[in-house]
Amino acid sequence: MLSQTNICNMRPTADKVHSLQQSDRDALRKAASTVKMHTTIGSIVGLSLGVLLAFRIRSSRQRLYAAFRTAEKPQAVRFADGREEVLPDISGVVKPSRIGDLATYTLLGAGGIFFGGETGLLTGSFRGRSMITQDRESSTRIQNAFKRFQADALREQANALEQSIH
Repeated sequence: MLSQTNICNMRPTADKVHSLQQSDRDALRKAASTVKMHTTIGSIVGLSLGVLLAFRIRSSRQRLYAAFRTAEKPQAVRFADGREEVLPDISGVVKPSRIGDLATYTLLGAGGIFFGGETGLLTGSFRGRSMITQDRESSTRIQNAFKRFQADALREQANALEQSIH
């Protein structure tokens, strides 16, 4: 069976250059660089916003706990039949903890990286596509070269499958 690394490592040989001009290669490199830049910036912005949100949630939890701790709380509940039940002190349970803070920062930071990175990838892809399609002739050459490369890769994969049968 042909592994994915073999498919990914297929490169055209010197006699199979797929009619790309240097300007086409430069346009592809520039588009790839744009996608990378957008993704990196999106990830950094997402991480920053995630950490900022985690900080705000943490400080809000601490203020809420301080207000809860200083507020006057009932000590017991008296029912209509006259019996009285003592209420437990739950201030220790709702106290913010380091583990909760760590989880908040970790989850919101990771979520920010994911959301920002995906948004950056999307905007970078749109920008990269528009950069490639600006020149119609170059865009046509790039599309045809990609189709030829796909055909070559499929031929090599078919040959490898044929050889594995015999």
